[in-house]
Amino acid sequence: MNTFQAPKGTYDLLPPRSATFLAVREAIAAPLRDSGYGYVETPGFENVELFARGVGESTDIVTKEMYAFETKGGDKLALRPEGTASVLRAALEANLHRQGNLPVKLWYSGSYYRYEQPQAGRYRHFSQVGAEAIGAEDPALDAELIILADQAYRSLGLREFRILLNSLGDKECRPVYREALQNFLRDLDLDDDTRRRIEINPLRVLDDKRDAVQKQLGGAPMLRDYLCDACKAYHEQVRELLTAAGVAFEDDEKLVRGLDYYTRTTFEFVHGGLGSQSAVGGGGRYDGLSEMIGGPALPSVGWALGVDRTVLALEAEGVELDIPAATSVYAVPLGDEARRVLFGIVTDLRKAGVAADFSYGGKGLKGAMKNANRSGARYAIVAGERDLADGVVQLKDMESGEQEPVPVAEVLTRLRALLG
Repeated sequence: MNTFQAPKGTYDLLPPRSATFLAVREAIAAPLRDSGYGYVETPGFENVELFARGVGESTDIVTKEMYAFETKGGDKLALRPEGTASVLRAALEANLHRQGNLPVKLWYSGSYYRYEQPQAGRYRHFSQVGAEAIGAEDPALDAELIILADQAYRSLGLREFRILLNSLGDKECRPVYREALQNFLRDLDLDDDTRRRIEINPLRVLDDKRDAVQKQLGGAPMLRDYLCDACKAYHEQVRELLTAAGVAFEDDEKLVRGLDYYTRTTFEFVHGGLGSQSAVGGGGRYDGLSEMIGGPALPSVGWALGVDRTVLALEAEGVELDIPAATSVYAVPLGDEARRVLFGIVTDLRKAGVAADFSYGGKGLKGAMKNANRSGARYAIVAGERDLADGVVQLKDMESGEQEPVPVAEVLTRLRALLG
């Protein structure tokens, strides 16, 4: 009989590699927690219409990649393909914006789903950590989020990533640019799907990765030439704040991002070690999204960083994270009485905050010590009948190999002192 396997385009996260993913999530979350962002968790699925309205009906995410289904009760739902629309929906539903403390600053972590062609760095199920600042229009907020992401990556030891920055204008200046771009694109040799996109969201055509399309975009009008004075001033303030903070970035006038809701600031973190899927994360300002999904006007900004892609970037740079062993003490009992005594010691160690494990299954000394070695424990406590008759256990330093008897009553105090 064939055993079951993970669905195509997905992966299982298992030890020891899973420890790296946890460390990456923690490194990204740490500067957010220190900057006033509270944790939010939303369902793995939402109403289809939330993403159709919020992400954009012309996007590949909605038209081609979203896992949509109908429940037995007739509800039309979709597995979440991204986090921002869900987090904003949750904040609006809970009226967080009416509690008088704007912006509402939230961070999240979870799995997201898109029906894509699987390849290195691109999966149908992937993990992200994201942050959203809801309800304030302030270039300092845009800069803060970019700086925090930069800080997170540098704390992990990443050095070869780049930050691409652009402005997409606002509802005042973008319509003028949109019309100019549409007039340019309509004269190009494009397929029917792309022609439909010209009428719905022409900026997305600039983001088309196909060579046949990119070759025709050489003379396309540039958004920077159409920005109104307010958008120019806003963008310049973001750039000045980043420069003052020592955060390097590159202006990229073709940067659009794959979601319809972005306005003004948009940015992307890219890494050369990931091949064609170079983006490790990104985000931007989305001042109109709240109104798109039925809420009040709430100018907001946010980003999401891919945990999977960040791990690939670390591997590409050869960065090995300093991940402490999951176990500090490993207990090896020899005989029934030793099992009872050592299990009690392990329980007490855990209560005292010491990471401890136990040799289960009645293994002999040789097999149990192999397990102790594999656990990465700094110390092993070993006891047999003779040791217990003398009122001691043997405490072994797994690095030096030195061993000493320690009275049973003093094991906890001794280990806590040794482990600091």
